[in-house]
Formats: sequence, C-alpha cells, structure tokens
Amino acid sequence: MVADDQALVCAGFASILDAATDLRVVGTAGDGAELLELVARTEPDIAVVDVRMPVMDGILATERITADHPATKVLILTTFDLDEYVYDALRAGASGFLLKDTTAVRLVEAVRLVADGSMLLGPTVTRRLVSDFTHREVEDVPGVAELTPREREVLVAIGSGLSNQEIAAELWIAEATVKSHVGELLRKTGSRDRVQLVLAAFRAGLVSLD
Repeated sequence: MVADDQALVCAGFASILDAATDLRVVGTAGDGAELLELVARTEPDIAVVDVRMPVMDGILATERITADHPATKVLILTTFDLDEYVYDALRAGASGFLLKDTTAVRLVEAVRLVADGSMLLGPTVTRRLVSDFTHREVEDVPGVAELTPREREVLVAIGSGLSNQEIAAELWIAEATVKSHVGELLRKTGSRDRVQLVLAAFRAGLVSLD
C-alpha cells in the first residue's frame, strides 16, 4: 500500500514497487483516512506512508495501523528530515524511515528489508538518534533487567546497527541462534520490531557512543 497526497509521487512510488517481481501494490491512498480504510480492507504486509497528508497525517495513521493492524508494517517516506517527524514516527510504531530523495533501487530494498523484519533507518536518522541519546538520562526499560547476558550482548549489537549475520560472526554463534535471541528480546521488551529494539538499547544506555 502506498499513501501520499501528491498524486504523481504516489503513482511513481507505486509503479516502482509494482515493477519488482516479488512485490505487488494492492492500493494507493491520498490521505491518512483513506489509507486506514484500505488497510482495513486489504491487510497489506507493508504500508509506505508520507508524513504530511490532509485529513489525517502519516504519523497518526501509522499509530492507528500499528495498533489495529499489527501484521501491517509501516515504512515512512518523506521529504522532511526533521527530528520531530523521526521520533514521532518511531514512537507511533513505524518500522522504517527514509527520505524521498532515495533511489528507486533503495526504495524497493527498503520495502523488502521492512518486510523481513530488519531495521531500516537512513544514515541521517541514525546519526540524529545517536546525537539525541547522548544527552538523555538512562531509562529503566521494561524487560531489559530480565535479559540473559547473551541476550544483552545481542541487544547491544542490534543497537549498534549489526545485522543477524554480523551478530552471529561477532559472537561466534549460529545465525539461527541469533534469530532465537531476537525473538526473546522482542518478547521480553515488548518491542514490535527491530527498530523498537534499537530504541530500547539506546534508552537503556546499552549502546556505546564512543
């Protein structure tokens, strides 16, 4: 599902994604309210959502989608590289955030990554997260105190931006074991996806910012 209030932009994104052999666009929407109606009707795997839309903006629409349709993941795509949009989108449950100046190839890759449950934050977004959390007090994140030593290691690696394959190589464990740990981390911390685990790692002060 693609939602953007600019008809040409929306059609362009939809055309790019639909051209991929493993992706199928099931609908497009021009505002957040229309997006919610279509998501309820079609239950897409991914919703590519613009932030600034009439009737209902992309942030509120994301919050409603993640609450009412947890099987649908949201990829935020916007021209506005502003802190409040990044954090609001992530808090609302978005699984990824990219700027609209991304390439067609990167857009398709982004949808695949989000569908696969991978973290997707553009490099600018990641830098802003690091900068912001260096000035915050460490929080008592639910579930973190109950993690095993190995699970904490995996959470730190996730917060550092490593993939499952990279974590497996660094910790000398099988990739299937990493996936098992990730599942436990999601359950124990109440995180919806990998992006939420990254935020949990930052909030708990587990990620080295050196």
